Amino acid sequence: MYDDDTLHAERIKSIDPTQFIQETEEYIHYYNHQLIIVKLKGMSPVNYRVHAL
Repeated sequence: MYDDDTLHAERIKSIDPTQFIQETEEYIHYYNHQLIIVKLKGMSPVNYRVHAL
């Protein structure tokens, strides 16, 4: 049986490098702009930074 990291590593090996870069950039954008983080008072990292200024 595979664990999640092994399955993820196998998917990365089989993906086109251009597609991998695109998906990574999309995830980074999602994480920074849409993901709500409780530690950041329920805001996304970008919103928290803007609010703190």
